[in-house]
Amino acid sequence: MARMKRSLLLLISLFGVFAFGVGGGMWLSHRGVSVENARTVLTTRLSGERSEPAGDREASQSPVAQANDAPVAFQPRTAPNVGRATNFVVDVVDNVGPAVVRIDTERTVEQNVPDGFDDPFFRRFFGEEFLPNQPRQFTQQGQGSGFIVESSGTVLTNAHVVDDADIVTVVLKDGRSFEGTVLGVDELMDLAVVDIDGRDLPTVELGSSGDLRVGDWAIAVGNPLGLDNTVTLGIVSTLDRSSREVGVPDKRVDFIQTDAAINPGNSGGPLLNERGQVVGINTAIRANAQGIGFAIPIDTVKSVQDRLIRGETVPHPYIGIQMVALTPEVKERFNSDPNSGSFIDADRGVLVVRVVPESPAARAGLRAGDVVTRAGDRAIVTAEDLQQIVEQTGVNRSLSVTVERNGRSRTFSIRTGDLADATS
Repeated sequence: MARMKRSLLLLISLFGVFAFGVGGGMWLSHRGVSVENARTVLTTRLSGERSEPAGDREASQSPVAQANDAPVAFQPRTAPNVGRATNFVVDVVDNVGPAVVRIDTERTVEQNVPDGFDDPFFRRFFGEEFLPNQPRQFTQQGQGSGFIVESSGTVLTNAHVVDDADIVTVVLKDGRSFEGTVLGVDELMDLAVVDIDGRDLPTVELGSSGDLRVGDWAIAVGNPLGLDNTVTLGIVSTLDRSSREVGVPDKRVDFIQTDAAINPGNSGGPLLNERGQVVGINTAIRANAQGIGFAIPIDTVKSVQDRLIRGETVPHPYIGIQMVALTPEVKERFNSDPNSGSFIDADRGVLVVRVVPESPAARAGLRAGDVVTRAGDRAIVTAEDLQQIVEQTGVNRSLSVTVERNGRSRTFSIRTGDLADATS
């Protein structure tokens, strides 16, 4: 009987060590009890005798050692009372969020009956009620974003957000709603200023887009797809992305490119750096690409902001040519065309595709087929090079332009004009 009892105790102790595996080993190791001592403890518990493991007798003299020797039930540890961790995005949103607004617009759109339906035959066949003479009108609603730059109620946004709007409503994050008045619009830069009658309103801090570097943090805040107060995070992917590359050649902006998600409704909202300063205005989205958004640099905005607040027109210099960068393929195609009327000898520059009649370039003597190689004191390689120099020259200023025509170099003095006068 005694032998069976000892065998049973041995099996129980070995089974306990095996069953607990790593977890049991950690418990035994943590308590400083060997397998032999654990067997002794189990034997003592089953027999009701009070006995100490031989190897632990010396340590058991202290109350601490006695507590460590005896197996104890698992006691869950209480999580320490640690404050909730935050990051720079949380801080930026807390500070800037109240100054980011939603802009709701309404515009009246007229849709005329096609001219073909005015034919008497169609009117007799379909009837007057089916083909009314009066144009049909309907209200088109739109939505975008903006941000407050002056506590009295000056709001910056995109021109296309408020373009031709009959009603502009500005809604703050706290739910307050204001009727907005459009003070100034510049469609070429896609900028607009809206005024609301407020007092002590929250404002943003304008930073400098000139300090941006590729890889800097970029935080977009706005109301995409009707979802108010949405925040997305990314980085600055590249700088000085031309409007032609973005796919909006009718604009006069070199964009900030970011991978922060910018969706419809984000237009007009701020692009922020990690310090919460506005470095751009979200504006352009490429429908055929994902993870790419664009913003107007805030330094560009600052250069015209005061004019727009005063309701003034922003001057945009132009010379009046359509152009394309000269490449080996363009040169070969041009020279092989029997109708070109000239040939290209230059290897670098900008090919003049068309000269607008009565434009500054036309008055100066430029022709289609000329290759612009220099403007001012700079060599010209791309269309963006020439456009940038024209912008920097200003309106009604003289600009020296060197072209190559049929293998000969010629220099013209072009007095820049204002694009607004050409399109009015």
